[in-house]
Amino acid sequence: MSGENQRVDASSTPPGPAAAPWPPAPPGPAPARASRARRLAAPALTLAGAVAAFAYVGAVDPNEPGHYPVCPLFRLTGLLCPGCGGLRSAHAFARGDLLTALGDNAVAVTGYLVFAVFTALWLLRAFRGGPAPRIVLRPGWWWAIGTLVLGFSIVRNLPIGSALAP
Repeated sequence: MSGENQRVDASSTPPGPAAAPWPPAPPGPAPARASRARRLAAPALTLAGAVAAFAYVGAVDPNEPGHYPVCPLFRLTGLLCPGCGGLRSAHAFARGDLLTALGDNAVAVTGYLVFAVFTALWLLRAFRGGPAPRIVLRPGWWWAIGTLVLGFSIVRNLPIGSALAP
């Protein structure tokens, strides 16, 4: 029983480096960096979409009935959601009236400004060839932001918060 019927157990093979694939793959070209135009496409199109939306809302007055749908929560309950007044705020913002925009919806104006800063940073990094920015916040910050928006929603529906209502 010298060489026949001998069984090789895989668990008894000595550990070692994995075998390299054969034949070895030929070395490929180094990955090319994306062109500047390709890197700028996403942030530029995002900015163009936002500018087009603000141009439309700036031209078509949401204070005149019939141009935009009514908030479903407001229609069903009479309560203002955190977004109520957002279109009127965008209309005033697009026309350069920051005080009216803040009066219509201060949370929306804060969102416009955060979007503007984020998009500017995204464009700058894309132009320089860096990675896209990311908004990374710890869960506590998200809870704080949610609590502020909820508080804004509650207060603007109370008589003492009528200044926050659009």
